[in-house]
Amino acid sequence: MTPDRAWLCWDIYCRIVDNFGDIGVCWRLAAQLAAQGDRVRLIVDDASALDWMAPQRAQTSPGVTVLPWPGPTKADAAPDVVIEAFGCDLPEAALRAMRETDPVWINLEYLSAEDYVERSHGLPSPRPDGLRKWFFYPGFTERTGGLLREPGLMQRRSRFDREAWLFARGCARRPGERVVSLFCYDNPAIGPWLQALAEAPTLLLLTPGPAQRQVQATPPAVRTVGLPWLDQTDFDHLLWASDLNAVRGEDSLVHALWAGVPFLWQAYPQPDGAHAPKLKALLALLALPAEAAAANEAWNGLATWKDLPPLAPWHAAAEAARDRLLRQEDLVVQLRRFVVARSR
Repeated sequence: MTPDRAWLCWDIYCRIVDNFGDIGVCWRLAAQLAAQGDRVRLIVDDASALDWMAPQRAQTSPGVTVLPWPGPTKADAAPDVVIEAFGCDLPEAALRAMRETDPVWINLEYLSAEDYVERSHGLPSPRPDGLRKWFFYPGFTERTGGLLREPGLMQRRSRFDREAWLFARGCARRPGERVVSLFCYDNPAIGPWLQALAEAPTLLLLTPGPAQRQVQATPPAVRTVGLPWLDQTDFDHLLWASDLNAVRGEDSLVHALWAGVPFLWQAYPQPDGAHAPKLKALLALLALPAEAAAANEAWNGLATWKDLPPLAPWHAAAEAARDRLLRQEDLVVQLRRFVVARSR
């Protein structure tokens, strides 16, 4: 960043693996940086999910340019900052250009509550070619990079009318119904979970993909409505409209936390069981009631599913966790300060 201007030019590189979490995080980051006056190029190998995730992006985030992989040409302006999202490996052309311009290079890591995050956050990794990469870890404590949180999110949350939103979506609640949302990977626990939901009248809102594919028949007390793909703003509305959210991955976990209502989190299942310590670390940090923590373990195949825990104490714990996290600076504020301190 040159001393005569306050804004930064960012290149954010993102590769789509097999779900939408990577592009979801990268788009939120890009849009929030642009909202602060920065210029952002989002380089992605498959931008198709943005058609429903951020359909109005040209109007709402004019400071973001979406480019196909491998990104800018040599004739384009050099960035001040290069974000390598989730270790996606930068194109060789980008590395060649960076050897000449030496931008701040950030490896934005996956979100975790495990102890290694505090130890690793902010560490440099020098390379033989003279470049240096910095590791930036999102997280849940003061010694990490924080969580993505849009400006004004909590104000929008406080003004939200869930009955009006449900009615507009064609899924108004019937008297006495609780609202539950389901956004998941394939999950063997869904069968016993549906039986537990049937203990009370339930409106179950199903997102596209695995949720709708796996829920074909339900007990009489559970009424289902299939939803279309929702943009990120409307996905927040879904979380706010529900009494219990079942979410998956990183981006939806963060926004389930900001919703401040009970949620089940499905970590990305891994054959070596690496998702188990990741889940347990999160549960320890959230300080949930024992029954709610056990339900999350069962949801991830680490225990046998039992009854659905009482929602009232779970709700109180979710609100307390959200309030603790709101006292921390958000990821964009911390990331920008981190970059400016390392700019030449």
